[in-house]
Amino acid sequence: MKKILVPTDFSPHANNALKAAAKIASKCQAEILLLHILELPQQGSDSINVGAEIPEVMFFKNAAENRLLELAQSEILKNLSVSTALKLDRTSLGVTKTAITNDIDLIIMGSHGASGFKEFFIGSNTEKVVRTSDVPVLVIKEEIEDFNVSDFVFASDFSEGMKEPFLKAQEFNKIFGSMFHVLMVNTPNNFKPTHVAEEIFEDFLEDITDKEYDLSIYNDLTIEKGILNFSEKINADLIGISTHGRKGLAHFFNGSISEDLVNHSPKSVMTFKI
Repeated sequence: MKKILVPTDFSPHANNALKAAAKIASKCQAEILLLHILELPQQGSDSINVGAEIPEVMFFKNAAENRLLELAQSEILKNLSVSTALKLDRTSLGVTKTAITNDIDLIIMGSHGASGFKEFFIGSNTEKVVRTSDVPVLVIKEEIEDFNVSDFVFASDFSEGMKEPFLKAQEFNKIFGSMFHVLMVNTPNNFKPTHVAEEIFEDFLEDITDKEYDLSIYNDLTIEKGILNFSEKINADLIGISTHGRKGLAHFFNGSISEDLVNHSPKSVMTFKI
């Protein structure tokens, strides 16, 4: 892992993400890119340029640049390689575009989650990034002083398309040397006898050379509840899951387990695009 993107709105939630990014960067000798998005009525470019330098834009631009500089020089990031970027764009779109243009390996964001009408009608920038990003996204859900992962749960249906997300999750797990729990959730609507579930595991893991993991089958009413309840049972620090990145009507009607987890899980969640 060489480059980590940390979008910030200078909130406590964003600061939690920055603390996690600092810990990971120190372990990987990775560079951190701090990004702030200005969402203004005059948006139309993905960066601040001379043509956009009207008084209102310049006021917010200068204030944001000063805060980014202060943050980059904060004690949290001491002895780390840090750069900053300021963009004029919609937040989620600005994050995903910045990740692509800067060859980012991991996006780390803070979130307090959403529920009820707020979740249905508004959603969150973090949720939108999870849905659209081709880069893995680590969502930090709680206040942390020293980010650490002792138990990492990776949940999947272990179909063929899940190989790449699995390998990326396994690679991330090595950063902390944590216990890697590989989880299949059984639900009433898609129940598999134990011997069938074990065969799926065996077929999926047949060509996986790194065998450092713990296999678990957990029964619950829904996949989301199963992941949350299993993670709570073993006191996991992090949940990993893949996302199809559905958009438009497909997303509206089908929803996404990964986005639901980002909204509802009290634990940090890491998503991997299929």
